[in-house]
Amino acid sequence: MSSFRQTIFCLTLLFCAACNTSQATGPVQSPQQQDQAAVPFRVSNYTYEVINSYPHDPAAFTQGLVYHQGLLYESTGLNGQSSLRRVELQTGQVLKKVEVPQQFFAEGLALFNNRLYQLTWITQTGFVYELDSFQMLRTFGYTGEGWGLAHDGTFLILSDGTNQIRFLDPETFQVQRTINVLEGSTPIRQLNELEYIKGEIFANIWFSDRIARIDPRTGQVNGWLDLASLRSLGGRIPTDNVLNGIAYDEAGDRLFVTGKNWPKLFELKLVTRRAPPSR
Repeated sequence: MSSFRQTIFCLTLLFCAACNTSQATGPVQSPQQQDQAAVPFRVSNYTYEVINSYPHDPAAFTQGLVYHQGLLYESTGLNGQSSLRRVELQTGQVLKKVEVPQQFFAEGLALFNNRLYQLTWITQTGFVYELDSFQMLRTFGYTGEGWGLAHDGTFLILSDGTNQIRFLDPETFQVQRTINVLEGSTPIRQLNELEYIKGEIFANIWFSDRIARIDPRTGQVNGWLDLASLRSLGGRIPTDNVLNGIAYDEAGDRLFVTGKNWPKLFELKLVTRRAPPSR
């Protein structure tokens, strides 16, 4: 090969290599995109202090829990045993109770605009009650299963056992939007009883002793509340009697939790356990 051809050949190779390098690097990221990519996903972890404990009906298969003006409102499950209850916090005494027809397995409960909204598990039927009298005002339908229910001041917030949460219009019950609950890129499924607290959704995870704290805009898990050691404080609680029941006193900034057939209900203060781990 002549020196001229060698020069042309080398220049061609250099040009091809430069083209390949440009294609491999892709579009140039802005400084903001580079900063976001460099920040690791972090989740805060919490434990708790027990401030008070109160009696709780061990026959109550708790599915939904609400605090309002010094009283608890509770939805209990199981076919033939489902109910809506008004409960005195200090004593655990049931002050008022209506039975849910035996074909329904009652689930989550929310109090919104002086109405109590109660889900059922697989019958795709919900009930709306007047707060004081427990008079049935109407029923409503939804697709899929009903697990947990809460509200954010605008919409009802419904979980169905998957990692999806739906936001419903409280009058038409039409889905306004949905979020998929993730920890990083990992779906968090079996979302159960819900409570909306200070701009976050708190969710029991079925057969778990942890509560997820969820960003209602993105679905990302902001933190975990570890309640594994709470069982021992309630006595000999069988494994099947899972943690399920979250209520919040907004005026007093008090968090209450209990579980299915638990003999106690606990008032908790959250404590950060350790620095958030990188993800």
